[in-house]
Amino acid sequence: MKPRTLGSVLDDRDALAGFSRARVAIVLTNPNIKDNPIVYVNDAFERVTGYSKTAAIGRNCRFLQGSGTDEADVVKLRHAIEREEDVTVDILNYRASGEPFLNRLIIAPVKSDDGKCHYFIGIQKAMSGRDLDQSTVSLEKKLSAVQRRVRQDLSMLIDIIREKSNAMNTEEGFQALARRIECLQLLYEEMRLSDRDAHKDGIPMASYLTRVANAIGHADGKPGVAFTVDCARFEGGLETALRVGLILSEVLTNAFTHAFHGLDAGTVRLQVSELTEGGCRLEVSDDGIGIPRQLDWPNDDTLGGRVVSELVEGLEGTINVNRGAAGTVVIIDVPAGA
Repeated sequence: MKPRTLGSVLDDRDALAGFSRARVAIVLTNPNIKDNPIVYVNDAFERVTGYSKTAAIGRNCRFLQGSGTDEADVVKLRHAIEREEDVTVDILNYRASGEPFLNRLIIAPVKSDDGKCHYFIGIQKAMSGRDLDQSTVSLEKKLSAVQRRVRQDLSMLIDIIREKSNAMNTEEGFQALARRIECLQLLYEEMRLSDRDAHKDGIPMASYLTRVANAIGHADGKPGVAFTVDCARFEGGLETALRVGLILSEVLTNAFTHAFHGLDAGTVRLQVSELTEGGCRLEVSDDGIGIPRQLDWPNDDTLGGRVVSELVEGLEGTINVNRGAAGTVVIIDVPAGA
């Protein structure tokens, strides 16, 4: 069956919003590496299990099992992974402190369009007494919706990256995906920040894009390089927010990484505005060395360029790169209704 397009699952937003205060952990494992180790966990995983990311990454998920874990549950998980099938199980796991907890675990393969399984995604929810009292079908439906949302977004990214990189299943390939996963995670968090806003259809773009920008600035910023952010307040649809956030991540990372070679100081500026007829404009400028005039960017020669081109095209947007006497200005317009 062909994977559903982004946003085709109508109840995903409600499901995600319903977990604004829940501890829902997201885990990615790589079955193409020996013993299917964990390659990514979110912050909720650390809170739920007590294990840090560094303590978990590189290990098989079985390290959460203990003396009280039912072998039948372990076999059920193993068989589903071998067959690349979805599976749900309530399994007894153990926190870093040794405390046991009942873990509602939903696992599913993450595949590209060619059917290749690149990762397994696991959605984990520590079961409280309240959870056990509510309908099992209702809780599983909500958790499954979260899983579908993450799986389909990752599949989109994998397909874009796979076309550029033949190393999708290597450590290099995952590193190409890791920063994009963090950008997705910020979007999921924004969707769940307030139960009060759960009924709204739009994503608050100023809040979301500011968080993306600050995350990139923290990760890739350099001493002496000032970073300013000015985002107008407006709302965007889920699909627009997803793609615009990823585009912004690529363009900002490119500016911080390449604009200041050999320079001790400089400035990167981000301005996001709402267009008169709807839609939005991203403007990222720097006063660094600038993109060489002979270089046509974005292009398919680099992974970041490929990602930007694909995402802008998917939004039916436009991108203009202006090279000044010093620095570069990248302007991306996204039309209304994208």
